[in-house]
Amino acid sequence: MSTKTSNEDLKLAANTIRGLAMDGVEKAKCGHPGMPMGMADVAAVLWLKHLEICSQEPDWPDRDRFVLSAGHGSMLVYSLLHLSGYDISLGDLQNFRQWESKTPGHPEHGDSPGVETTTGPLGQGCGNALGMALAERMLAERFNVDGMTLIDHHTYVIASDGDMMEGISHEAFSLAGHLGLNKLIVFYDFNHITIEGATDLAYSDNVKRRFQGYNWNVIEIDAHDYEQADKAIRKAKREKERPTLIVCNSHIAFGSPNKVDTASAHGEALGEDEVLASKRNLGLPEDRKFYVPEAVTELFEARTRSCKRRFNRWTKLFQQMEATRPELATAWSDAHALRLPIDLESRFPEFEAGSTIATRSAGGKVIQALAESIPYLVGGSADLAPSTKTLIDDAGHVGPGAFGGRNFHFGIREHAMAALLSGMALHRGFRVFGATFFVFLDYCRPSVRLAAIMKLPVIYVFTHDSIFVGEDGPTHQPVEHLAILRATPGIDIYRPADATETAATWLAAMRHTGGPVAIALTRHNVPVLDRQKYAPASLVEKGAYTLWQSRDGDPDVLLMATGSEVSTALEAAEHLALRMNVRVVSMPCWEAFDRQSQDYRQQVLPPMCTKRIAIEAGSSFGWMKYVGEKGRTVCLDRFGASAPYETLREKLGFTAANIISIVQSMA
Repeated sequence: MSTKTSNEDLKLAANTIRGLAMDGVEKAKCGHPGMPMGMADVAAVLWLKHLEICSQEPDWPDRDRFVLSAGHGSMLVYSLLHLSGYDISLGDLQNFRQWESKTPGHPEHGDSPGVETTTGPLGQGCGNALGMALAERMLAERFNVDGMTLIDHHTYVIASDGDMMEGISHEAFSLAGHLGLNKLIVFYDFNHITIEGATDLAYSDNVKRRFQGYNWNVIEIDAHDYEQADKAIRKAKREKERPTLIVCNSHIAFGSPNKVDTASAHGEALGEDEVLASKRNLGLPEDRKFYVPEAVTELFEARTRSCKRRFNRWTKLFQQMEATRPELATAWSDAHALRLPIDLESRFPEFEAGSTIATRSAGGKVIQALAESIPYLVGGSADLAPSTKTLIDDAGHVGPGAFGGRNFHFGIREHAMAALLSGMALHRGFRVFGATFFVFLDYCRPSVRLAAIMKLPVIYVFTHDSIFVGEDGPTHQPVEHLAILRATPGIDIYRPADATETAATWLAAMRHTGGPVAIALTRHNVPVLDRQKYAPASLVEKGAYTLWQSRDGDPDVLLMATGSEVSTALEAAEHLALRMNVRVVSMPCWEAFDRQSQDYRQQVLPPMCTKRIAIEAGSSFGWMKYVGEKGRTVCLDRFGASAPYETLREKLGFTAANIISIVQSMA
């Protein structure tokens, strides 16, 4: 659907956007005016003739998604959202980059109504858009039935030269081409300029050939020709087999007489004199700041009315589904609300006390139970499913032309995997998880961090969680990774002690929808604790709990541990119990524990007991807040070594004998 909008209308709208962008950056005395000015023409065509959104119903599930991956040009999207009727006023535009503003320096999901994802770190929006486009295809496969097309929308991206240089864009766009996500359309702002100068200082890729090699449809246009932009978008929307890249040959700071095509226009305010000169050049009134002509307001209002009519038709279609296919409507609502079965815990597998099983294997069994009960749970691995144990049995695979499955194959693309998961979570309709070895957090952390900033309900399964990976050696043995995640606000990190804690961890993760959860699991077997003897694993939800104490009364010593080291702590405690009162505390999730009441935290870690030891096969960083000044750590502040894990345990001191020796040496 497109509205009748003349080229003169589009020119006026584009120049209005340029004026708003210049004024916003100039008032803040910082920002990036060049990109909004360069892409204003393409954006005007897209938003006034093609983009299906509804400011009155911003969460409409079948809306098109617009992702400004080149998030430094944020005044472009803020101006468009204001003109389109979202809750972003002229005052908000004037408050660009200020405290508690709806218009922060880079687009922030949740801060600015209509912003689909947080962008700014270049390339992240590309990966998020991949996830959104994949979610659209998968939802269409599930819910477009009986002639009712409930899901049919596009994902549009504006990406810059910088996005194209970042490695994540290669991972994401390669996978998008493989999957044939034809409703993903990327506008490449090819302006040849970066902060340091011309892009040819460090960049000479043939982007057209690169994307053709990815199996993309590639179109090239003059970014300042409205007819070319309109025809390219129409052609891209007709494409049935491939995603489309529209190479937009643009001029950064287009309209500026003296700053066009200069590096300074990328990330600096133009200056008052140049803003005035630019307005004269563009035919805008020089004496009006944040000027919006009435004609432009009317153009966007007409477009909004048109999109509202489509939303109304969609609403009637959904009501038809509720009446004729109530089971599908219920499945839709459950998936979008992430609603869980009331008796979910009762459906979990049981693990025999005294047996041994790696927590990665236990996690795999729990995933099967979850998948049977929660149809919208989907996930995959970065080419490691046999090792991470995350393949959902008998659930089909997602691949080219096959979007009804539940298992993703991300290939060896950890960064794209994490960004894609965020995009699917932002789109809504699925609960997503992704798996890899814990050491490869290094390859995906930028996307994990942004998921935490956006408070997205993404689950990361990190197996092979410690030096006890063994023979693979230091390159594959995570040491600092728990500390890195724990230093990241907004993410819960669980390292369960055994199979029963692993099941409880998955339950806690599924219940937690206010942010991402990371689950760190062992490669090696660990004993299943006897819950008749020890405290119930359900206490995992509190983050830490008293697992066992040798006798009543105040403890003389506290042994705190996570993961596979909990069983080692118990072994040491049983020996120490002959001469002192010992408490073993399992601490699978610091973040959940820190959210508990002070009374609970002091019940678990009584302040009067200062003889404390933390035991964890990773960095000691952060443990001081729990062990205190008189406490000790049995941790690892060096890299590991290549050897069988039993040897590593002995050589690096993760034994009951070493713990006993340390306790006995403490005053």
